[in-house]
Amino acid sequence: MTNYQHILLAADFSEHGSAVAQKAQQLAGQHQAKLSIVHIIDNLPISDTTYGPIIPFDMDLNELLMTSAKKQLAELSASLNIPEQQQFLEMGSAPLEIVTTAEEQNADLIVVGSHGRHGFALLLGSTANGVLHHAKCDVLAVRLQDN
Repeated sequence: MTNYQHILLAADFSEHGSAVAQKAQQLAGQHQAKLSIVHIIDNLPISDTTYGPIIPFDMDLNELLMTSAKKQLAELSASLNIPEQQQFLEMGSAPLEIVTTAEEQNADLIVVGSHGRHGFALLLGSTANGVLHHAKCDVLAVRLQDN
């Protein structure tokens, strides 16, 4: 079994996120590895030509999302004892940004949650699936239980 040196937790702040975080923290402890955390804010469309503007242009929704996400990231990181220099907040495509952050930070394991959906949800893709197929390091998809 590989002895991991740097584990990257992909946090989504969902109701099941604590199970994924606990698994990443447990693995970091077992391997005496550095634990980092990343959260990705999806790009939101500002307008849709079919329906017109979705939000007023004077409202900076991205800034509001970033501020809220920074707070949540700091709280989760504090509970996991992850220092600020190992906390990453990005905006864009979740799978792409998670993989890019892992490469930039030389992580050798990415821990991400997975709902294990089937059918259309599987065809449409998921963050875990995207990370799994593009990462150059190991990926652990922690199964999340839907209620």
